[in-house]
Formats: sequence, structure tokens, C-alpha cells
Amino acid sequence: MPQTDDAVPSVPLTQAHPKRVLIVSDAWRPQVNGVVRTLEWLSREAPAFGVEVIMLTPDLFWSVPMPTYNEIRLSLALPGTVARRIEAIKPDAIHIATEGPLGFLARLYCLRTKQPFTTCYHTRFPEYVAARVPIPVAWTYALLRRFHNAADATLVATAALREELATHGFTKLKIWRRGIDLDLFQKGERKDLGLARPIALYVGRVAVEKNIEAFLTLDLPGTKIIVGDGPARAELAKKYPQARFMGLRGGQELADLYASADVFVFPSRTDTFGLVMLEALAAGTPVAALPVTGPSEVLGGSGCGVMDEDLRKAAFEALTIPREKCRAFASQHGIRESAQNFFEHVSAVLARKRA
Repeated sequence: MPQTDDAVPSVPLTQAHPKRVLIVSDAWRPQVNGVVRTLEWLSREAPAFGVEVIMLTPDLFWSVPMPTYNEIRLSLALPGTVARRIEAIKPDAIHIATEGPLGFLARLYCLRTKQPFTTCYHTRFPEYVAARVPIPVAWTYALLRRFHNAADATLVATAALREELATHGFTKLKIWRRGIDLDLFQKGERKDLGLARPIALYVGRVAVEKNIEAFLTLDLPGTKIIVGDGPARAELAKKYPQARFMGLRGGQELADLYASADVFVFPSRTDTFGLVMLEALAAGTPVAALPVTGPSEVLGGSGCGVMDEDLRKAAFEALTIPREKCRAFASQHGIRESAQNFFEHVSAVLARKRA
């Protein structure tokens, strides 16, 4: 049977404690997405646990844009180049965050040198690929299963995703609780944007797999705002001129936009979690979403959002949710606790290998 326990490892950070953790990620700046933000926040929190995090990312190598998605860079690194970089860093632990070119090369190095490593399953990559090119989902799952099952632990965001991946043959699945930068989003200021209310907001990549048209076609009063960029932005902006496409926003400006909205609409069917929902809630804005895995795991029975196949109905009902209730719920999901959970998982792997 696959190992799918979600208990926090019992090994304290003081035992088998990694002092230097290398994180390998094909997703990195200038991309703006949940993976990049999580890794940035994790790096920022690491010193509080006595850990130095070093990133191995595409900006360190020659790279080319990913076909159909220019914002994503594909590294043209060679196995020997990646191996030398890793050996120069001398990490106590290696975490492979993505299944891209760098991820595969780091995995190869770990297997050759018998270096313990962890991976993370962030997104439903098979479904994303199938939305763009005619490749059977089963083929991509087979590739990813082979990739992740070689790790000593594969971290996932939710129990539902853990159970789903287990049915596809994934093993050694552990839940890594996710969190957000509460200090930033709780300070969002509710402003008059000079737009008709209610304001319905979407934040995230503007791409086909995000199902944004399900939001843009809703018959809602007021104004729809889309924050983010991606390959579908130009086409959607032309097709839906009544919506406000604001491009990328960050920092206090993003927090203020969250706080200034009346409802946050999350139309995705493929996200494994959805940090943007927690960000919206931290700013006091209730969520309307489809009743699928990501929203179900984030919202649960919190009463801070409405999930319905009728997304219009969900948006109207969400408008009645008290904003303070949303803030109170989000306050339980800080990045500090998430970082501790991550380092506990890494420490547990090292302890098992040294036993």
C-alpha cells in the first residue's frame, strides 16, 4: 500500500536538522505564481529555523521560452553543469520543487550519488498539458509517477490530492500545509477604485487551464477585474472589453486590490490548492468557487466562501459573508507555520536515512 500518512513528522528540527537546503525549481522569477511565491516566502522564513535555503533556478543557465507560454523559461543546462553546482553548494538536503529540465537533472544527480531528496507535486500538470496539446493524461501521469516515486517523500498540499495521486500509483505522499504572507494581505486597504460595485476579482495566471472564461461570461452586476498575465490575456481582453485587465500587481498594491473587491471568484477546476483564495480571505474578501478539490480544501466548512457549479449563484451568495469572518479564518494559515512543516518533513527524511 502507498505510504500516505499526513501526520507531521515527530522528528524535531533539532534532530537531523538540515543547515543548508538546496531547492531546485524550474518555476522562478519573473514568473508570478503560487509556486514562486511559496518558495520566496519559504526562503525568507528559513533563517528563523536556523536553515539556509539556496535556490537553483533557470536564471543561472541559458534558457529558452516554453512553446505557447513564453513567460516560462526552460533551462538548457547539462547534467555535469548541474552536478558541479550542487557539489559546490554542499547541501544537507535537496528539495526538487518542479518536474522541469532542472528538476530532472537534479533528480538524476541524487539517484547517482544516493543523495536523499524530496519533491513536491504543485499542479495538475497532466491536465494542463492535455488542455494545450493532444497528449493522453495517462501518459503524463506515468512520467510524473516515475519522477516522484524515486524521492524519499513527495509533498502535496491537501489530503484530497494525496488520495487522488495514490490512486495513480504515487507513493510516500506527505502533506505540506500551505500558508501565505499574512502581514502583507491583512494590511490591504479597502479603497474606492472608481468602478461600479460589486467588484468581482480574479488573481492568477491568465491561461486556458485556469478556466477564466467561466468567470468572464458570468452575468454579474458591477465590475470584473482580472489581475495577472499569461498567454491568454490579449485574446481575453479583446473578447471581453467590459472587464478590467490590470496585468501583474504585487506587494501593497495587490493587497489593496484584494481588500477593495467585494467577492473573489476562483473558476479553476485544476488547481491543487489555490493560495490566492487565502490571500483574498486575509484581506477580508469572500470567495466564490466551483466545488472541486482546490477550493474544497481551502474553504472546507469555514463559511468564508460559497462553492457551486453555478458560479454566478456562488458569487451572489458570497457577497453576504462578513469580511471579518474571512480575515479570522485566513489568520490560521501563516507562512511561518508552513515553513516549519516543510523543514520538519525534510528533517524526517534525513533522520530516516541516517538511522
